[in-house]
Amino acid sequence: MSMVIERSLKYLDERLGTASFARRALRKVFPDHWTFLLGEIALFCLVVLVFTGTFMTFFYNPSIREVVYDGPYQPLQGQHVSAAYDSVLRLSFEVRAGLLMRQVHHWAALVFVAAIVIHLCRIFFTGAFRRPREVNWLVGMALLFLALGEGFTGYSLPDDLLSGIGLRIFYSVALAIPVVGTWVTYLLFGGEFPAGDIISRLFVFHVMLLPALLIGLVVVHLFVLVLQKHTQYPGRGRTERNVVGKRFWPEQTFKSVSLLLLTTAMLALLGGLAQINPVWQYGQFRPFDVTSPAQPDWYIGFLDGALRLGPPWDLTLFGYTISEVFWPAILFPGVAFGILTLWPWIERRFTRDRAEHHLLDRPRDAPARTATGAAGLMVFFIMFLEGGNDIFGVLLNVSVEVVTRTLQWALLVAPVVTWLVTFWVCRALKRSRVHPARINAGVRLRRTADGGYETASLEPTSTPE
Repeated sequence: MSMVIERSLKYLDERLGTASFARRALRKVFPDHWTFLLGEIALFCLVVLVFTGTFMTFFYNPSIREVVYDGPYQPLQGQHVSAAYDSVLRLSFEVRAGLLMRQVHHWAALVFVAAIVIHLCRIFFTGAFRRPREVNWLVGMALLFLALGEGFTGYSLPDDLLSGIGLRIFYSVALAIPVVGTWVTYLLFGGEFPAGDIISRLFVFHVMLLPALLIGLVVVHLFVLVLQKHTQYPGRGRTERNVVGKRFWPEQTFKSVSLLLLTTAMLALLGGLAQINPVWQYGQFRPFDVTSPAQPDWYIGFLDGALRLGPPWDLTLFGYTISEVFWPAILFPGVAFGILTLWPWIERRFTRDRAEHHLLDRPRDAPARTATGAAGLMVFFIMFLEGGNDIFGVLLNVSVEVVTRTLQWALLVAPVVTWLVTFWVCRALKRSRVHPARINAGVRLRRTADGGYETASLEPTSTPE
């Protein structure tokens, strides 16, 4: 057996030069910091999503053909439901490990998007997007958009009442696109809502087009990462020309494999113990029924909240009507994500910094960038809260209008206050050079010869007796 492997490796090396590539790859150094594992968590969630999603496609039926449910769930027996909804119920109650797979898949989707968002925040606040990594920033943003689309299409496939309400909102948003809105909705839905083709089209997007693009961009992202050396936090012995950390083999490999197993175990634990998306409780989607309180998954919550916060402004220009849905659901996300996508060039324009950067910034070292990021997160957080205004109204024993008015004022004031406070704190920390996590320990950061920082203990000041 060993001879066969040896000959195979020799054969490939003679024709493709794999040995030299493998040696370079195995010697690649990875920085030893926990924040660099966030991207790996997203990758491992994608692996779990592909595995569990493949399992579910064996039993899911992407059709709205009406059938009579005769499964083991008593409250729905004898009711007319769609074939898609019926197949999800059978997957949940009759397929061995089917409910576990469904719930693991859903939890993995939530953690997948969360890991991408946190990873994106780490890159933004540390300046890891700067030259020469602008291309990888664009790839990462595209991965975020695809992950959001993949999550929403999968969320809509069960054809239950909750997902149907989400599709109704999406139909209204698409219809609000100026000039081409009606054409876009017809292309996606195949007719007026509720259209008969939407489930089958979402299924094609969810299991074929979007996963292919996701996996392709992940490969591109990793390829660019291999070509470029890693960024690293400043510290002793770390310069713009080296990388201090662990080699890919064996240290980083074993760490990554351990993280893969841990991520899978945690998702399986969540899927087995924490109920999520109980479609049998929501019931079959009916266009004339609405469930309340109804919130989408967390990564779409900001858009739902934006619709609830949006002003009732509509106008007509050149014969085309711009509805009140356009401002919060199309214009705001377009501007916000457009600025985020183009941020490497926007920051370069203001700072005039065109040098290559392999050492990361601490967030306090770039007060304007950190303050802008914190203010942007505050905007999205307020919109996310507004997505549950009915729930907050019940919990706080106030009307929904009071919650909405309060958050509308917060949307105007809180981001400005957040920007000013964050900028002031970062500038103060930068001037003092006090390590924020070690103030009580008496530790300062001092500048090194290579332009980085290192920690230095402060000797207690003695007073003359």
